[in-house]
Amino acid sequence: MAELQFFTGTMDSGKSTLALQTNHNRAQRGLVGRIFTSQDRAGTAMLSSRLGLQHQAIEVDAAFHFWKYVVDELTRGARVDYLICDEAQFYTRDQVDQLAKVVDDLQLDVFAFGILTDFRSELFPGSARLVELADRTHVLQVEALCWCGRRATHNARTEDGAMVVEGEVIVVGDVEQAGGDAPEGGPPEVAYEVLCRMHHRRRMTAARAHAVALGAEPLPFS
Repeated sequence: MAELQFFTGTMDSGKSTLALQTNHNRAQRGLVGRIFTSQDRAGTAMLSSRLGLQHQAIEVDAAFHFWKYVVDELTRGARVDYLICDEAQFYTRDQVDQLAKVVDDLQLDVFAFGILTDFRSELFPGSARLVELADRTHVLQVEALCWCGRRATHNARTEDGAMVVEGEVIVVGDVEQAGGDAPEGGPPEVAYEVLCRMHHRRRMTAARAHAVALGAEPLPFS
């Protein structure tokens, strides 16, 4: 029986690497799949991992229709055995419903990968719908770590090095840029950082913790 499986974790927990590995394993067995992504840091129509691995993909925007795409492919005689869906948190609820229909009505396996919550600690609509509909949900065992060494559970956004909790939900940045300086006179430098719950609540990023240690900032709640 085909399944809709959802693999989730914080940023930096290896989701895209696992997506690429899942595709590789099935391709090695002679299966033919399609890879989808949305707003990957490597650019349009590209699935990339922070280990440097990349693969061409089909870009999913708000108008993309999974059911129509797969039916059209099968109608013209193309082979489709499974779907790999990365950055699934950016999919709409309707697109996730389409993926469930692909599984149920066409008996194709769908492997979706994405983070659960945004920088405000609120569920992405796509991820929420996946939790509601997935046959199986897997929490990745590769634990990202907060700067303090605890398990990271929250995704934080920074602008010019300062953590923010308001703004547009989808703004592309990278974990590796956290703490960088923006060019003078330009737009704010947007970056992301994974934190434990306590330091996310306190807005204590690695850069701020370093400033506190140097005496440049008072301790929180002091």
